[in-house]
Order: sequence, then C-alpha cells, then structure tokens
Amino acid sequence: MHGASVSLRELDKRYGRVQAVDQVAIDIRPGEFLSLLGPSGSGKTTLLMMVAGFEQPDSGVIWVGDRDITHVAPNRRDIGMVFQRYALFPHMTIAKNIAFPLRMRRFSKEMMSRAVANALELVQLEGFETRLPSQLSGGQQQRVAVARALVFKPPLLLMDEPLGALDKKLREQMQIEIKRLQQSLGITVIYVTHDQEEALTMSDRIAVMREGHLEQIGSPTELYDAPATAFVADFIGKMNFLDGECLRHDARCFEVAISRSGTIVLDSGSHPLVTSPQRGARVRLAVRPERIELVPYGSQNLNGLVEAVIFVGSSHTFLVRLAGGELLHVQCQASRAGNSLCEGDRVGISIPSNSVLVFPQMEC
Repeated sequence: MHGASVSLRELDKRYGRVQAVDQVAIDIRPGEFLSLLGPSGSGKTTLLMMVAGFEQPDSGVIWVGDRDITHVAPNRRDIGMVFQRYALFPHMTIAKNIAFPLRMRRFSKEMMSRAVANALELVQLEGFETRLPSQLSGGQQQRVAVARALVFKPPLLLMDEPLGALDKKLREQMQIEIKRLQQSLGITVIYVTHDQEEALTMSDRIAVMREGHLEQIGSPTELYDAPATAFVADFIGKMNFLDGECLRHDARCFEVAISRSGTIVLDSGSHPLVTSPQRGARVRLAVRPERIELVPYGSQNLNGLVEAVIFVGSSHTFLVRLAGGELLHVQCQASRAGNSLCEGDRVGISIPSNSVLVFPQMEC
C-alpha cells in the first residue's frame, strides 16, 4: 500500500452568508500524516467532507495523485474514511462489516476472505470475525472501522474526530495504534481534530484553521516554537500572554512595560520578533509556562505572589499573580520545582529573551 499526494487548490465553500472554507490551499506529501486542527466552526470538517466528496466546493480543485477528483462521486474516489461514531452496521458481523467495501467493488469471495483476514491481523483483532459490533468495546469497534477503511488499500485515508468518543486512556492508546499503522503502511492520512495534544502527538504536519481560512501549517515543533500568530500560539500548547507598551526598540534592546507589574527587557539581536513595534505601540508578549523560572523576590524586573501550587505528576504548576493583576502559569519539573515554595510566597519572574514571542495586540 502506498500513499498518494494530495493537492487542495484554493478551495472555497459558503453556506448562505457563512464562509465555511475560504481559499484554502494545501499540498500533502505521499505517506504524510496531516492533521486539520481548529476550534468548532473553523472549517476543518467541511474541508475534509469536500475531499471525501460529500460536499462540493463552490470553487477550487482537489487532486489525489495525478487525478482531479473535484467532481468525482464519493464512491468512485477510492478514499478510506473513518468517522467518530464508527458507522458500523449493527446487524452485520465484524467480518461482513470489514468486507462491505470489497463487496461494493465486486471482489470474489476468496479475495474478500483473504483481505478481511489480513485487515483483522493488521488491527490485532484476529478471531473476532463472527462477533457483532455490540459485543465489542469502543476501542475494538474503532479498530474495526479502521480495518474497513483500509481493507481495499486506498491511497488516502480520511479520519474525522475518530477518537472523540473514547475515554482519555483508550484515546491515547489508539493514537499510538493509528500512527503505527499509518507508518507501517505508508498511507497518506488527513485527520480532523480539535484536540491540539492529539495533533501534536500524531502528525507530521498540522494545518491550523480559523474561521474558514488556513492560519498556519507546519510541523508540531514549528507551530509550538514559532507560531505565526497569537491565535496559533494560544491554540497550540499552553501559553501565557502579557499585554504591554513598547518603551524602547533599537538594534540592541527591546523593552516593554507590563501595566503596573514592571518591565521586560529583551535582547533584539537574539530575539525572534514576530513584529517590529515602534515606541508607544501596544504589544502582546507570549511565553510558554515551562520557559519561565521562579527566582528570589526582587532579583528581577517582574515579581509576583504565588497563588496556588498544583501537582500534576511529573511537574508542578505555579499560579503567580503579578502586581498589575496578570496571572502567570509557571511549569517546573517536580525534581527541581522547589518544593519549599508555597501559596503566599513572593517570587521573581525570570524569562529568557529568546523564549518570548511578540505580537500586535490588535491580533487578539
């Protein structure tokens, strides 16, 4: 089984006055796992349904490999699909459920039997052929749905929130299973999710969508470390935001006043500025919780009061209130979290210059 390249060219879809998908263009490499990530209403499922053929774009073109499938009927696209609710036939055995797309393609009984056996082995459900879906757990039903989608060896697999109905532990197990299958088969996957941790875990690249348009596309590391907009910074992982005013910005130094809390001084030479704010401009600084260090009170320009200490297994999260009212989340490894820090302690806030992103405040 080999994955196909996918090219989405300026796809547009409108429902009345609502622009569901707005001029989206994405190129997906053969064998790539691409996640469409965004909040409800961002257009990710509509985009997937256009690739599947269940929705027709108002404009734009969809290529799979060297084939233009924009106006091809869904059953003639040779695309596998897995839904959140599995869509298994309750009156059919597991073997018949998996064989269904093969029957639609008029495979012989011998070929169907062999293909079903291979698919069951692939998802580690050998011996379940005669059971009904109601006799399987949620995770097993999802594996059957995956086996049915893969049994006819499609070049492209579409997955629409496939793990949304599972509990957290089972969902994490299935993430690993699906990624293992995708890598071993070399199949191309387009995966819709609103869960950013799921997207970070499974994807080669992530396309972040917002209000119908593509906000940013890149590897999980690129989106986490170098988000192009404040929206992406907020949506991918946990992020602290501090609003302030640019006091100084030259070749050496970038200084921002954070209301009544103090100032942050950054090294312009090493700092990855997203914008180039002028003096007096309102800006929004963004910094990850794990990039902040708690130091002795008074040793930094920013200081605060510990309002809560939360133990989350391998780390501690400190909620620190600055003088101006801003609340920072600070994450430290449990082994070095400074167990002596308690609620009510005063602390200094140390933020490395190259850990801060700067956005125009008007973005948010």
